[in-house]
Parts: sequence; structure tokens; C-alpha cells
Amino acid sequence: MENKNEFKPYIPADRVVPEFTVTSVLIGIILAVVFGAANAYIGLIVGMTVSASIPAAVISMGIIRVIMRRDSILENNLVQTIGSAGESLAAGAIFTLPALFLWAEEGKIEFPSIVTIFFIALFGGILGVCFMVPLRQALIVEEHGTLPFPEGTACAEVLLAGEEGGSKAGTVFAGLGIAAVYKFVADGFKVFPSEIGYAFKSYAGSQIGIQVLPSLAGVGFICGPKISSYMLAGGTLSWFVLMPAIALFGGDATIFPGEVSITRMLTMEGGGPSLLWSNYIKYIGAGAVAAGGIISLIKTFPLIVRTFRQAMSSMSRKHVQSNTLRTQQDLPMPALLVVIVAIVILIWIIPTFPVSPIGSLIIVIFGFFFASVSSRMVGLIGSSNNPVSGMAIATLLIATLLLKVTGTTGTTGMVGAIAIGGVICIIAAIAGDTSQDLKTGFIVGATPKKQQLGEMIGVVVSAAAIGGVLYLLNAAWQYGSEELPAAQATMMKMLVEGIMNAELPWALIFIGVFIAIVIEILQIPVMPFAVGMYLPFSLSAGIMAGGIMRFIVEKIKGTDEEKKERVDRGILFTSGLIAGEGIIGIVLAVLAVVEADKVIQLKSGLPQWCSLIIFVALLAFLYTRCMKKDKK
Repeated sequence: MENKNEFKPYIPADRVVPEFTVTSVLIGIILAVVFGAANAYIGLIVGMTVSASIPAAVISMGIIRVIMRRDSILENNLVQTIGSAGESLAAGAIFTLPALFLWAEEGKIEFPSIVTIFFIALFGGILGVCFMVPLRQALIVEEHGTLPFPEGTACAEVLLAGEEGGSKAGTVFAGLGIAAVYKFVADGFKVFPSEIGYAFKSYAGSQIGIQVLPSLAGVGFICGPKISSYMLAGGTLSWFVLMPAIALFGGDATIFPGEVSITRMLTMEGGGPSLLWSNYIKYIGAGAVAAGGIISLIKTFPLIVRTFRQAMSSMSRKHVQSNTLRTQQDLPMPALLVVIVAIVILIWIIPTFPVSPIGSLIIVIFGFFFASVSSRMVGLIGSSNNPVSGMAIATLLIATLLLKVTGTTGTTGMVGAIAIGGVICIIAAIAGDTSQDLKTGFIVGATPKKQQLGEMIGVVVSAAAIGGVLYLLNAAWQYGSEELPAAQATMMKMLVEGIMNAELPWALIFIGVFIAIVIEILQIPVMPFAVGMYLPFSLSAGIMAGGIMRFIVEKIKGTDEEKKERVDRGILFTSGLIAGEGIIGIVLAVLAVVEADKVIQLKSGLPQWCSLIIFVALLAFLYTRCMKKDKK
């Protein structure tokens, strides 16, 4: 039975069109492997991955609509669902599993087998999908209009624009082309820097900056000014309050986990405020993100329980799927429960998986927790800015402590903690990606259970490939080197060693926890604020720029219909910006792997103010696209 206010998807529930086809599955599998490999490389260098949903959708449209002359928006949607799984699984894997390679290089353990990596990735990915299924009704359907899901919405706009053609498609592909050229010139040819910053010498420890990237402006525009401002507020607290306070009171002291004095961090070659951020603020931010996740879970717990009860009730009703609208059909709960139980048992009994029965229990409990938190977070700020590593930190804290308390210590305990952290990190990444994909499907009218099955297919092929990718990259450059710093995994390694050796900056973590509590008391949304604390200020500033443009467009005089049309045009254009940068980011990763990037880099060294002028020009063009009326 339909609600009177129920959202009407593009493809009605009573209309059946090609969706789960051999073509869509094969193209999706290829993109999952390619995007997974490329993003593993990017993430190990810069600590962040590129969202693959929109690039996958655009490539799919190019193949299915243009080359094959087939017209099915749901086929394109399934391709991006399968393809994006590779990027998300890679994100979860690279933030934790290279720690095993680092220990192997030190001679503490043997190198992890590809089979072990496969099981960690596979179990994490499958559990991520399974845990997201009962949350779909609560987060995607009931909170439609509340949670923006920026990349899921943007991906739907790209698919719809390609379907409808005309000015909408032109707006999307204008943004795509501009962002593609912009990204290639900035990060390919290195004509101008894509990040600018200035450290205040008279206010030691602080640094203002902005990443002048089209995708960040796009995410900010789609999220809107409120969420963007919450993130900027969190970054402001970190970079203009906490870090200057550390610099002021730290002085010549060496404060753990830093290895040199605060003064030395700020004055040494290659140092500066960013060292304060990497040594201290990331722990504070991790504590805030963990506390924000717990607060979010507590606040949404009644809704989650109600949704879970509705999902579980399907177990007592035979043939429930046959009486349900196509757009409301999920994978059956009994089957999902069997899969979850089987995975828990396999994690315990498979010899190559270094966790105990308590480890299996930890994975289930915290896996579901972080799946729900991750799904809600990407609904707020998008998959690209989902702090998966922050959730992994929180997991490692708890998992390592529990393993230590239960007597699993030393090398065995550390490897077990990384394995647990790796699985849960992948659970969080895949759950976030699945929720974005299901949001896209909700808008275009896809069948949820087919998307969920497609996501599992993407997980299986990506898990099979990621082990070889990790071994290849380690053999080429070695983790921890200047070419492949693997900063996140190095931090995870230090974290686990710190707990096992009773050396962990708990004070920093609890500072973040109590900041999150204060923010909640002030009735400010905790999660975007905490994420802003955790991420570099320059990233939040780039997102805020897009949020400001959305604010300006909405405030200009006009009827409600005119304002809506402006915002819709802006969302289409910024969707193209996100897609264009994502595609070129992946191209640059491939060029870097084959070392062709050394040929195209010009390194002209234009001053930073040139970057700012170019970015402002991009924002001005975004404004003109919003104000330009569609041709009738």
C-alpha cells in the first residue's frame, strides 16, 4: 500500500525494463576491478580515494547507450552499483592491510597470503551489504528529503540527464568536461597547485587553506550551506583553536605520539601545522567521529529497531516478495541471516584468518554498528568524505583492547586486531557505498534486491583482485616509502602497537569524545562537525565554497519554482563536476602506475593566487549555469 506522500521514481514500480543483464554485469565487473586497482594506488599515496559511482555511470552510458544503442537507465544504474564496489572495497583494504606488509618487512611476521587478504576483503564486503539491507527502509525511503546522499543523488541526476537528453544532459556534460580539463591541467600537467595554504607565523600552529578542486565545490553545492558550514566549523576548531593551543603550550616539549618537540615540528624542513594535524588532531578527530557515531546510533536506534523488526517480520510471511512492489523488494532476511552466521563461523574456523571466536563476535557487533553509522554519514557528506579510517581507528582501539584483555597479545594479537579492523573498515566502506547506490536506485526506480545482489558480485570480484594489487604495489615501491607512504595503514600499525605496548594518546582521543558531547548538547549535528575536525581544513573550505554558491543561488529573488529550477540546474552541473574529476582522477592513477605521469607533468609553478583566481572563475561559471534558463 502506498503512502500519500510516497516518492515517485523515474521508472514506475509497475514497469519492468532490462536491469540485471549479462551486459550490465560484465561491464560492472570490469569497472569494479579497474576502479579498485586505481583507487588503491591513489589512496595509498594521498590517503583518500575517488568515488567511482558517477564515473561508472557515465562510462556505462557511453558503452550501453552510445556504442551498443541500447536504452535502459536501470542497466546503467546496475553497472555503477557493481563498479563502485571496487573503489569502496579498496578504500577499506588500503587503510589497514598494508600494516601486515610493514610488519612482514620488519621480520615480525610472514607476508600475508593472497588467500588471507581475499577472505578479509570478501567477508567484510559481504557483511557490509548484508548489514545495509535492513537499514534501507529507514535511511533511504523514510528519510528521503532529509538525508541528501550527495553522490547518490548526483549519480541519479547523471543517469536521468542521459535518459532525458536535451539541456539537462548538456548541463551535466558541460560540468563533466570542465572538471575533466581542470583536473588534468591541475594534477596532470601540474600547471597550477590544486591546494593552496598559508601558515600564520604570528599565530603559530594555525594554517588557512583551500583545495581548489571542482568535486569539492560540487559536494558542497549538493550538501548545501548548513552541512558545509558544520564541517567548516569543525575544521576551524581544529586548525585555529586546538592546534594553536598545542603550539602555545607545547613549546619545546615532545608530546606523544610526536617524536620531536612541538617547536621543532613547526620549524623543521618539511614541517609546519600539518605535522600537528597528523600527530595530534587526527586522534582528537577520531575520538570525535567515534563519539559522534555512538550518538548518532543512539538517536536513530528506535528507527533502526523498528525497521529491523519490519524486515524480520518477513521471515514469518511466505511469498512476501511476490506481494511487494518491485521497487520495495530487498534480499530476503532469512537468506541474509544464514550468510551472516556462515561468515562468522568461517572467520572463526578458517586457519588463514587470524582471529579467535571473540574476534568473530567483535566483527558482528561493531560491523553492524559502523555499517549503520557509515550509511548515515555518507547520507550527510558523501562517500568521498566518509572517514572510514576514523571508524577503523575506533574499531582498532576496542578490538585491540579486548584481544589484550582476553590474553591474545604480542604479534598474534596485533595481526588479529588488524584483521578485525580490516574487515570492519571494509564493512563501513561497502555499507556506505551500498547506501549511495540504493539512493540512486530509489530515485531512478531500480529493484533494490537486484542492486544488492550486484553489489555482492562487485565485492567478490574486487576481493579476488585486491590481494594481487597490494602485492604488486608493495613490490614496486614498498609501503612506507616516499613513493607509497600508506599513511593511514602506518598510523593503524602504530595504534595497535601502542595499545599492545601500553602506549596510546588516550588523552587526545577523550578530548575528541568530549568535544562531540558538547556539540551535541548545543544541538549542532555532531557527525559533520566531527568529520570537519578530522579532515584537513582545506578540504572543508573547498566544500564550503560550493555551499556558499548554493546559498547565493537560493537567496536571489524569484518564485519558489524559479529557485528550485536554479538549484536543480546547479545540482546537474555539479554532478558533472564530480563525474569529470572522478574519471580524470582514475586516468591519472593509471598513468602513474605505467609511469606516463612523468612525461605529462610540466610543473610550471604558477603562484598560489592563480589557483584561487581559477577556482573563483569556476564558481562564477557555476553561478551562471544556475541562473541560465533552460531552452524550451
